[in-house]
Amino acid sequence: MLLSAEHLCINFGMRQLLSDVNFYLNQGDKIGIIGINGTGKSTFLKVLAGMVEEDSGTIARNSAAQISYLPQNPVMQDDASVLEQVFMHLSSEFQRVNEYEAKSMLHQLGISDFSQQIGTLSGGQRKRVALAAALIRPAEILILDEPTNHLDSEMTQWLENRLRRFKGGLIMVTHDRYFLERVANRITELSHGKLYHYEANYSKYLELKEQRQEMMQASERKRQSILRIEREWILRGCKARSTKSRERIQRYENLLNQDTPKQEESIQLHTAYSRLGKKLIELNQVCKSFDGRPVINQFSYHLLRDDRIGIVGHNGAGKTTLLNLFAGILAPDSGSVEIGSTVKIGYFTQEGREMDPNQRVYDFIHDISGEIRTNEGTFSAKQMLERFLFSGDMQSVPIGRLSGGERRRLYLLSILMEAPNILFLDEPTNDLDILTLSILEDYLQSFPGPILTVSHDRFFLDKIASTLFEVCGDGQVLEYSGNWSDWAAKRKEAPMPPKMPKKTYAERPRSQKLKFSFKEQREFESIDEDIAALEQQIADCEAEQARCSSDYVKLQELTQQCAELKAKLDQKTERWLYLTELKEKIDAQ
Repeated sequence: MLLSAEHLCINFGMRQLLSDVNFYLNQGDKIGIIGINGTGKSTFLKVLAGMVEEDSGTIARNSAAQISYLPQNPVMQDDASVLEQVFMHLSSEFQRVNEYEAKSMLHQLGISDFSQQIGTLSGGQRKRVALAAALIRPAEILILDEPTNHLDSEMTQWLENRLRRFKGGLIMVTHDRYFLERVANRITELSHGKLYHYEANYSKYLELKEQRQEMMQASERKRQSILRIEREWILRGCKARSTKSRERIQRYENLLNQDTPKQEESIQLHTAYSRLGKKLIELNQVCKSFDGRPVINQFSYHLLRDDRIGIVGHNGAGKTTLLNLFAGILAPDSGSVEIGSTVKIGYFTQEGREMDPNQRVYDFIHDISGEIRTNEGTFSAKQMLERFLFSGDMQSVPIGRLSGGERRRLYLLSILMEAPNILFLDEPTNDLDILTLSILEDYLQSFPGPILTVSHDRFFLDKIASTLFEVCGDGQVLEYSGNWSDWAAKRKEAPMPPKMPKKTYAERPRSQKLKFSFKEQREFESIDEDIAALEQQIADCEAEQARCSSDYVKLQELTQQCAELKAKLDQKTERWLYLTELKEKIDAQ
C-alpha cells in the first residue's frame, strides 16, 4: 500500500466536502476521481498530496514513496526558463542525468524553446510545462489534476501511453472520458460528501453505477414497504411485552431514522433560440498570416443551418484563429467574411467572460437577461441558475468564491441566456464535469442552429461533430466527413475508440401464493430472530474493523466478511418482507 486515508473529513468554509470516508492506493492502481464541479475533487487531491491539512481523520503515506503533484492551476516562477522550471527544487546532478528526457518530454508537449521565460508563456503552455515537471520527478505516487487540459489529441495519446506504463500509484482528476477508459483501472466518485469506489474503467463504471443506483432505489422501496407494514403493526396497539416485540419496535425506529438516498443533481438545459434568416456566414478565399507565417490560406466555406463542425489540429496551428474569422472578431488579410443580419453568435471562449469576483452570482446573470424564452416556456434568471445547480444560497455568494468548474458552468449559462442562433465553442470541455458535459452534448444535439467547436475532447467530438476541419498550421484547412473517430481512422493515427456497453435490464419474476407452505410457516416464525442475529454480527464485525484499522490484511478480511453479512441481511430482509405481505393477504381472505 502506498497511501491510505481513513475517516477523512474535509470542510471548505461552511460546506462539508467529505464526511468520514476511506480511500486506499496500492501500487499499480490508476484511480480516476470524478464528480460534479464544486464537490471538492481538487481539494481532495491537495489533501492527499499533503498540500492542505485534513479537518479530521488520518492519512498514512508510505515513508519510502515519493509524491509528485500537478495542481489544476500551477504556481510558477515567471523569471525562470522552461528548463529551470521543470527541474525546480531538484539537484543539479539529477538535472544533468535527466535533461535529455525532460527536453524530449517537452518536445512531445509542444514546447521547443527551453530557454523561454515562464512569464511569456500562455496558460496552456504553462500547464504543459508543469505537467512535464510532475512527470520528470522520481515518484511512486503521481497525483494529477486535469492533466489533459490544453493537450491536443496526439499529446493526450502520448500521455495515455506513458501513464499506462507507470508502475506506481496514480490518482487523477480528469473529465476526458476516453482517457479514463484507457488509463484508469479504478474509478472513485465523489458525491454528497461520500466516496464510491468501483474496480473498473469508465465504461464499466457506468454499468456498475447504474446497478448501484438501481439497488439503492430497490432498497428504498423495500424500506418504505417495511415501514408501512411495521407502522400498521404498531398502530394496532402492539406493546413491547416481549423481547421479540421490543426488537421489532427498535428495528422500526432504526429504519425510520435511516437517511434516504440522495438523488443526483442534474442540470436542465432547454433550447433558447433567436430567429435565423437564410444568409448565415460566408468565408470567401480568406487568408490570414502572423509574422509572415500563413495560418489560413485561400479558405472558403458557406455555413449551413445544420452544420456540426469540429475543428482539430496541433496546438498553435490556428484553430482559434479560424473560429475568430468565422465570428468576425478577426479581420482577414485578404478575402471576405460576410455575416447575415439575423445572425446572433454565442461564443464560448477558452478564457471565458470577464467576471467581477465581488459580484453576486445572481446579479451577473440578471445583468445579461432577467428572463429567457425557451421551447419549454419562459424562465427567470433565478430559475435558470437553479437549473444549472446554483441553489438560492449559492446565487447570493460572490463569484470569487466559486470553484473553477463552477465558474465555467456559470459562464456557459451566461452564453445561453443571450439566446444565440449560432454557437461557437472554443475548448468547451475544459473544467466542466462529466455530468455537465453529457447534458451539454444532449443540448447541442437538439440545438437548431449551426455549431462550430474547437476541442481536443475525442468523446465530445464523436458525439457532436458530423464534419471535421483539420487546421494544418501551414495555411491548409482540410475537410473531413464524419466525427473524430472517422477522422482518426482515415489518418491512421488511432484505433476506433471502444463503444460503451449497452444497458440491459432484467425483470425478475415474482411468485404469488395464497397460503403458507409448512416450510414458509416455520421460516416466518423464526425470521425475526435470524435478522436480529445478522444485525448483531454486522455490528461486531464493524467494531472489529475499527480496532484493526492499521492492519491492512486483517481489514480486508473483515471488509469482505462484513459485505457477505450485509448481503445475507438484505436477502433475509427481502424474504421477511415477502412473507409478511403474504401473511397479510392470507389474513385478509
